[in-house]
Amino acid sequence: MQCVLIIGEDIFIMLLVEKFFKSFTKKDVCDTSKNTEAIVALSVESREKVDQMIEKAKEAGGSEPGEKQDHGWMYGRSFEDIDGHLWEVFFMEESAIKK
Repeated sequence: MQCVLIIGEDIFIMLLVEKFFKSFTKKDVCDTSKNTEAIVALSVESREKVDQMIEKAKEAGGSEPGEKQDHGWMYGRSFEDIDGHLWEVFFMEESAIKK
């Protein structure tokens, strides 16, 4: 079984059950309750979109492992999906970066 998430016009993410996922690699699959294999970061259009994505992830069974990060010019939050993978969602206002 698999699920395809459409993140953007040219960005898709496939979520696979472990048995099918293992067919793509000869390596062991990481135990995400003990190890971090990667952090996927997604840039979005606004602070509101950051909050919307985090809330949707939490509604789907994910959790928010840390505090939001607000640096003025960059705002971000993270979530851990139901399989323990870490995701960062952020908005960056480049015009607000102090020179």
